[in-house]
Amino acid sequence: MSYYYDAFRQCFFLPAPTFTEKELPDQTGRVLIVTGGYAGVGKELCKMLYQKNGTVYLAGRSEDKAKAAISEIKQSITSSDGRLEFLKVDLADLPSIKGSVQEFMRREQRLDVLTNNAGVMAPPVGTKSAQNYEVQMGTNCLGPFLLTKLLTPLLEKTASTSAPGSVRVTWAASLATAAAPKGGVQFDASGGPRVHNDRFADYAQTKASNCLLASEYQSRYGGKGRIVSNSWNPGNLMSELQRHQQGFEAWFTKLLCYPPHFGGYTELFAGWSEEAGKPEHRGKYVGPWGRFVMLRSDIEANKEGAKKFWEWCEQETKPYA
Repeated sequence: MSYYYDAFRQCFFLPAPTFTEKELPDQTGRVLIVTGGYAGVGKELCKMLYQKNGTVYLAGRSEDKAKAAISEIKQSITSSDGRLEFLKVDLADLPSIKGSVQEFMRREQRLDVLTNNAGVMAPPVGTKSAQNYEVQMGTNCLGPFLLTKLLTPLLEKTASTSAPGSVRVTWAASLATAAAPKGGVQFDASGGPRVHNDRFADYAQTKASNCLLASEYQSRYGGKGRIVSNSWNPGNLMSELQRHQQGFEAWFTKLLCYPPHFGGYTELFAGWSEEAGKPEHRGKYVGPWGRFVMLRSDIEANKEGAKKFWEWCEQETKPYA
């Protein structure tokens, strides 16, 4: 029951954020990628990072949306010495991701924080990614996995000359993990994650799967204080994620949701707070609006499932790495 009480407290009676743009240290000289950085929560995070002089890459498919967001942020923050850049990344099209990473490495020599913020939620049943995966699995898990793996050598290089715990990868989960199958992901007879043909069940599975990826990444790359990896529930927020909702579902979501700025604080805490970088807190689950919260125990304890899901992602993305 303690988990469900904690989940309830991730929706209601939320404490005020303790790590905001006011507490964020100067980001001069640091390079940061936020996928989906030109809309919703991602844009709010980019605004905070730019305000503190960071070099911030807004990664996504739409250059027009990125340019509009960059213009808006620059108009609202006129005193920054940072940079805002667009990086074309299509997480639903695996072969394109390597070229995006190569372009980034052509432009930058370091990467301090990768925030895997972008995703899709509850599209029509049967929607597929470019490589014919259920679109939420393709966009929310396989795409970020491949992007992160290809960027890991640069993250490791940056970590070798940076303060311990300051180089991080963070992964988008959700309160929807509460509705994920046992262990977070259910495998079918082929060894891959089961497609439930239910848009919310498939969404919940991808969010829990990102928790597994965060845990496994911490195990593989977090040794000797190199890279911190954690997942987060940003909070119940109004964003483009709800674009497929209609009728009562859309009305009810709006009733429960907060402005996206608050979700920016959740992601900021995960990627930049000193607390999240401490050895005893690395890999912990972060909730709104920047605090450690409970992950369902069967997901948190599923080390074997995390390894199996990681290996499946590795196998599926190998042709594009």
